[in-house]
Amino acid sequence: MCRVWFAWLVHDGDPYNSAVPIPPEIRGKQYISVATFRKTGAAVRTPVWFAEQNNKLYVMTRDDSGKYKRMHNNPEVRIAPCTIGGKITGPEFAGSARILPQEDWPPARGAIRRKYWLARIPFVWSKQNVYLEIEIAE
Repeated sequence: MCRVWFAWLVHDGDPYNSAVPIPPEIRGKQYISVATFRKTGAAVRTPVWFAEQNNKLYVMTRDDSGKYKRMHNNPEVRIAPCTIGGKITGPEFAGSARILPQEDWPPARGAIRRKYWLARIPFVWSKQNVYLEIEIAE
């Protein structure tokens, strides 16, 4: 019983969730800087809105954006807390990004809409939006 309770505390209530917990330096922040990598290996940092759910981070972007194309070619990312302008304000963490299939969008969309009221306004966003899932590496 004690072991299950501890697993519940560590893994956001799901003892079967094996994802690495979101670091406290990221949890609850408004923006993260997501570094994606060009084919040359050069990092490109972008400040983004994100939501947290089940020890994963969710990001909305357009399917014609540079970060989408870079993640499609290389799922490795580095994330760090940042300001709206992209100034890094804390430590950086390695992670892996996944472009979510459309059937997996509702939980990601819901999490982002709960956190950011502007994301709820449909005419603000493009029909080309897609959702990304980021897991922190160990």
